[in-house]
Amino acid sequence: MKRAIGIFDSGVGGLTVYKAIRNTFPNEDIIYFGDTARVPYGPKSPNTIIDYSLQNARFLLQQGIKILIVACNTSSAVAIPALQNLSDIPVIGVIEPGAEQSVKVTKCKRIGVIGTEGTIRSGAYPSAIRKLLPEAFVVSSACPLFVPLVEEGWQEHPVAKVIAEEYLKEMKEQNIDTLVLGCTHYPLLSKTIQQVMGEEVTLVDSAMAVAEYLSRYLSDENDGQKGRDSFYVSDNENKFAEIAERILQHNIGNLTRVHLYESWFKD
Repeated sequence: MKRAIGIFDSGVGGLTVYKAIRNTFPNEDIIYFGDTARVPYGPKSPNTIIDYSLQNARFLLQQGIKILIVACNTSSAVAIPALQNLSDIPVIGVIEPGAEQSVKVTKCKRIGVIGTEGTIRSGAYPSAIRKLLPEAFVVSSACPLFVPLVEEGWQEHPVAKVIAEEYLKEMKEQNIDTLVLGCTHYPLLSKTIQQVMGEEVTLVDSAMAVAEYLSRYLSDENDGQKGRDSFYVSDNENKFAEIAERILQHNIGNLTRVHLYESWFKD
């Protein structure tokens, strides 16, 4: 029986990861869960993020997935060890692939990282980058308003540029040449972020990095069947579908709202 790739995120941002994986692996089945009832994860405590991540993973494991992709950077920053203890299937977060890509593209070894409060507080990206490039200068900054901007569909609204200019002021002062978009929502703001940072700064999209990284775990087998998609959310499926259409440029089918059953919370 063909088993699917499972992806979870705190909301719609992980669809950037889904899109990259779908384009790279057209024959794979994919199951996506967006925890839209509890987005955003960034301001929450590490213990709460771990609890939510385990609940999301248990739901996907009940669907018989073969690989778990943690599309949420905040979850990737604090919950990967707990998730790896949950099952023997591979668990892939977005931190390591994004760090690898930033080290590949930087020329002056000055790298910026932007993310949610939880991701930045964890220090996961600087740690992963310095493990690969010890001499790297890394500056990090939380950009908490970026997620609600994307959730509202305001990626190219004038207010997005004003907020980006304020958030990215320090990055520009530090003369970085590479900027890691350390939240899956942020690639949807890449046009605005690039305008603020300038064309000389390379943006690292963790979604594309994850798709490339995933190839290490998947064989080249092709059964000739187009992969199937299943989407689940914990709340507000209509808004999710509306934003998903803007991100993916097509309607999504097979979208289901699921309740946060107690059975998710138990081993």
